[in-house]
Amino acid sequence: MSVISIEGMEFFAYHGCFKEEQVIGTKFRIDLFLEVDTSTAEKSDHLKDTVNYQSVFQLVKKEMETPSKLLEHVGRRILDRIKQEFNTVEHARIKIRKLNPPLGGKMDFVSLEIEA
Repeated sequence: MSVISIEGMEFFAYHGCFKEEQVIGTKFRIDLFLEVDTSTAEKSDHLKDTVNYQSVFQLVKKEMETPSKLLEHVGRRILDRIKQEFNTVEHARIKIRKLNPPLGGKMDFVSLEIEA
């Protein structure tokens, strides 16, 4: 079993409970960790035998374009789509960071980690 990680994906999106977040948006950073049996790809050297990073990135990008109030909702949507689209993914973990959240004070980010 291998872990394919795609880390530091950045998106500008409109997720949040506050009306301002839904209008002006903010930056998000996502790390994704996919447990995959890569033994066939290790021998074949064929992309079809593993998970295509570009396809995963495009899936995440598309889900980030759909506004949600909660990071929990965004994360679950992304994980569900990954499990649906990539049947070789046995386990997945995502970390979503909302950068500079409007919480009335200075902080780098808030984050959520969930698994499927």
